[in-house]
Amino acid sequence: MYLTIEQTAEYLNLPVNEIIRLIREQQIRTLVVDDEVLIYQEQFNLFLREMEKKKRERDEYYQTPIPEDPDVKDED
Repeated sequence: MYLTIEQTAEYLNLPVNEIIRLIREQQIRTLVVDDEVLIYQEQFNLFLREMEKKKRERDEYYQTPIPEDPDVKDED
């Protein structure tokens, strides 16, 4: 199923400007038919899964404790 930019923004709960930015940065592909830009909906499902994966990896990285430096000594 193909969606317009406005329908895609509504589907993803994002502003239209954000969808346009993603198109401009070529993070999503589009199809132009009769001067109308269409986006394949399944592509966004993949895009969202990849973004969630990156977010989980980033959160996991930030949750990892910093190891204690063996050279640090309390001078007091």
